[in-house]
This record gives sequence, structure tokens and C-alpha cells, in this order.
Amino acid sequence: MVERFFSLKTDKLSITRANIQYLFSITNGFKWILINFIEIKNMFPKIIKLILGLASLGYSGYQFYENYIGNGIFLSLLSAVFVLLYFKNEIIFLAFLRLRKQDFNGTEKWLSKIKNPSRSLVQKQQGYFYYLQGIIQSQNNLTIAEKYFKKAIQLGLSMNHDLAMAKMSLAGILMQKRRKREATLLLSEAKKLDKHNMLTEQMRMMQQQMKKI
Repeated sequence: MVERFFSLKTDKLSITRANIQYLFSITNGFKWILINFIEIKNMFPKIIKLILGLASLGYSGYQFYENYIGNGIFLSLLSAVFVLLYFKNEIIFLAFLRLRKQDFNGTEKWLSKIKNPSRSLVQKQQGYFYYLQGIIQSQNNLTIAEKYFKKAIQLGLSMNHDLAMAKMSLAGILMQKRRKREATLLLSEAKKLDKHNMLTEQMRMMQQQMKKI
């Protein structure tokens, strides 16, 4: 009786360990695909990501129906990644990480992987592509930076703070070109968008500088 009890307990423990190992294998597989997908140099067109996401989701339903629960979970997570990367581009995300470290060369390197923004990105992500390009070019070429910031504002950005920053940056460029009227208008629009007053001090300094023009 005792031997049978310990035998059953051992069997249950083995099953539990097997389940844990299976879940780890699923997680590692998911992680491997995600890392390789992010690091590829040639990006998929945005519509391909959506198609792959829907296909993964459909096949995950079939796997659940066939009682392959682990495969179904993995494919569901994979479909979620494809859909997420359709709306939130992975290259833009990595470029932002480099920019936060003031690594302009690294930011430009990541952005250079996007050969055709209109083909690879949804509209708001295109806005961020040109926004980042504007920040990079503002270090060297104000004319090109102006062009990029205008394009970013035209396409739109997801967050008001980013749009305020883009308008304030463009106002700064116009101010350096002594186009005071345009700069004042953009600065006023940026102030309205900066609802949390995160750019107040920078705007105040720019207003003081414009009085000297």
C-alpha cells in the first residue's frame, strides 16, 4: 500500500516536471522567434505582419480543437506579437532606446533599416520615423530637420507630448532662421499640447530668445 502511494506520488511529480519543461520549451521557442524577428535586416511589409498574425491565430484555434493546448498557446502568443508589431514597429522602438542614451549614430543605424516607411509602417509610426530623423538631422542640417519635423507633424504622433516636442523643435529651427511669426505660432500650439507642463521651462527660454529677434 505504501509502495503504491509513493509510486503514484512519483508519477504525479514526473508529470508535473514534464509539464514545466514543456512550458519552458514553449517560452524559449517564443523568445527565439521574437529575438530573430526583431533583428532581421529586411523588414516585412506591414500587411504581411497582419496576415501572419491572423494566420497564427486561426491555426492556434485548430490546435486547441485538436487538443494540442501547448501549441495553441504558443501560436496565440505569436499572433499577438505579429499584431503588436503591426501597430508598434520594433525598429522604431529600438531606435528610441538608442536615442534615450544620446546615441545618435545608433539611432540613425536602426532607422536606416527601414528602407520604405510608407510600405513598412502604419501612419503614426511613419510620424515617429520622421520625428526621430528630425532630431538626428537637427544636429547637423537644420533645413533637412525642418522637412522631417513638418512631415512628422503632418502624419501625426500617438502622444500629445511627442507632438508638442516636435512642434517645439520645429519652432526652434524656424527661430534660428529668423522666421519669428511661424515659430511663435508653433510654440503656442506646442504649449496647448503640453498638458502636463513638461516642456514649460524650455518654452519659456525660447520665448525669451524670440524677443531678441
